[in-house]
Amino acid sequence: MEKGPKRPLFAFWLSQRIDKNMSKKIWTAVDDYIVSSLFEADPVLDAVLAANRDQGLPAIDVSAAQGKLLSLLVRIGGAKKVLEIGTLGGYSTIWMARGLPADGKIVTLELDPHHASVARSNFERAGVSDRVDLRVGPALQSLAALGAENAGPFDLIFIDADKPNNPNYLSWAMRLSRPGTVIVCDNVIRDGAVLDEDGSDANVEGARAAFSFIGGDKRLDGTAIQTVGAKGYDGFAIAIVN
Repeated sequence: MEKGPKRPLFAFWLSQRIDKNMSKKIWTAVDDYIVSSLFEADPVLDAVLAANRDQGLPAIDVSAAQGKLLSLLVRIGGAKKVLEIGTLGGYSTIWMARGLPADGKIVTLELDPHHASVARSNFERAGVSDRVDLRVGPALQSLAALGAENAGPFDLIFIDADKPNNPNYLSWAMRLSRPGTVIVCDNVIRDGAVLDEDGSDANVEGARAAFSFIGGDKRLDGTAIQTVGAKGYDGFAIAIVN
């Protein structure tokens, strides 16, 4: 038996999908316009993306506009301690590290040793190695180690790793936070598939679990923003710890 309006919403989404290829061309062109209008040329970050590509890393880095947003969030909040769950080649890490003050630090967690090796080279290329603590291994183990070290509280936590573990990462984020900590969880819209409450896609289930966690924890005050751009149609959840 169908429950409430949620399933009809998903059916409506399926019936109303627009030409994704055409849309992505427009979204990418607008992203390019944003970058050309508001950003200075950055050969270092261009080289980072080229290194990621040359080393066979998946092209799932945040966009330049999203990276700049992360950097601005670090600056707006006056963050000195940042935690990133999911390093990949370090593109988003570099954006956030650049937003830190001279005495700031970002701890970033990466499962894949090859990705971590590429990221380390990128940190050196960008001149931020002194601000980055890269830890390699399963993120939940690394988070447990940070908890044992009393490494928190962090001022900003960015979650962008394997989506099925979103509730586990959010749980650790709460343990490693303080009132005022900002938590950002990426890729929670999934091209609109987040509406599918009966699907079998583990990434969509992880996105829905993030909404359930943030919406169900009274210590958090959050929202989510849908985004379109070079990375397609997705979005992120953002919350502050009360």
